[in-house]
Amino acid sequence: MDIDEDTGDSSQPEAPATKMSRQQILTLIAMASINFSSMICYSILGPFFPNEAKKKGVSQAMIGLIFGIYALCTLVGSLVLGKYIVQIGAKFMIVAGLFVSSGCTVLFGFLDQVSDGTVFIVLCFITRCINAIGFSAADTSSFAVSAKVFPDNIATVLGFMEIFTGLGLILGPPLGGWLYQSFGYEIPFVFTGCLLFATVPLNLWILPSFDAVPSQNSFLRLCTRIKILLICFVVFTLSSGLGFLDATLSIFAIEKLNLSAGSVGLLMIGLSLPYGAASPIFGVISDKYPSIRKWMMVVGGMATAVSFCFLGPLPVFHIRSQLWLTVLMLIVVGFSLCMTCIPTFAEMIACAHENGFEEGLSTLGLVSGLFSAIWSAGMFFGPTIGGYVTQALNFEWSAGVQGALAFLAALLQVIYFTIEDIQKKSQMANETDISSSQGEKSPLLPKTDNLV
Repeated sequence: MDIDEDTGDSSQPEAPATKMSRQQILTLIAMASINFSSMICYSILGPFFPNEAKKKGVSQAMIGLIFGIYALCTLVGSLVLGKYIVQIGAKFMIVAGLFVSSGCTVLFGFLDQVSDGTVFIVLCFITRCINAIGFSAADTSSFAVSAKVFPDNIATVLGFMEIFTGLGLILGPPLGGWLYQSFGYEIPFVFTGCLLFATVPLNLWILPSFDAVPSQNSFLRLCTRIKILLICFVVFTLSSGLGFLDATLSIFAIEKLNLSAGSVGLLMIGLSLPYGAASPIFGVISDKYPSIRKWMMVVGGMATAVSFCFLGPLPVFHIRSQLWLTVLMLIVVGFSLCMTCIPTFAEMIACAHENGFEEGLSTLGLVSGLFSAIWSAGMFFGPTIGGYVTQALNFEWSAGVQGALAFLAALLQVIYFTIEDIQKKSQMANETDISSSQGEKSPLLPKTDNLV
């Protein structure tokens, strides 16, 4: 789709683009600022908050729920806001979402001043819920805007954006751990909240406005396609694994590997760095060779399953927990999650268009809303169920559960894509037979008028 369509400029024929337009460059800057600052705010909790919450008498299962409620509220917000993105306005959703999220991040930094126990837990839930609604607005709209402005290179652009996601995830844990050790609980949240707030005027200034017509399509119709549901399950397993690590890895590293909060932040770089570094590569491959996207998801899922099983590792392997093995498996997880994640959004958009959804901001809002909602469902499941299993058993078995989910998703994809390929070959063979049959029945010479 021509990105000038919504502004009414459709008289010019579309020419092959040799370089990015000013609108595309500004959009990239805006999306990069959102990804980077949001991920720093999100990831600073990992190194020190679980341990800080334990000091206030919060159980491991409740800590997982505090992490998970963020994702649950993001799920609801993504579905609602994705449906009404055209009516609300994509630009307004981004700016308002960033403003709300930055304010809640700062407020979260003062929760250590409240009393232990129930009051602390309730305020954590309230702040995280409101923060999640703001994040879902910015995140859902940014996906739709990226796909709108870069309709033919969405995987490449998302891969480029994931560099900044990775940078935020890389810098967040060590920065949060260092600020916590140096200045206490409040400063990490105040600093990162202000950083996120700085993106509000930036995006208000450089983001273009998008006009579009509301669609009659719905999430229900989108979810009637088996392929969409299968990709959603893949996305669910990805975010579930990441959410699980956010809520449990720091305590495992502190208790089993004897690391400090600052060292845990550095440990998490083993996951974020390969993810951010590989994202643009897999994005270019995904756009250049669309036919291999499905196998990227399969291979990535299998690698994720294996790495989670050895992260602890599983007790059935009778291998002792060691720092070098944990770091190595985190690196593999980072690469495999990237390989699996990058093609998913582009595949969902392609599937929607193949099934009659019109090309426009409204459809992109539905797809991005569904993607964000499923991602959030996994981010809720991972910390909550993972926290419960960790408390009931241990980290090693809980990581194995995440590996089993990734393996199941990859296995279902293999079955579906194999059946799909068989059906396509059968259909092509039938079409060839029909074409041959029609050719045999046609006269060898063209009909001519009878001469008298």
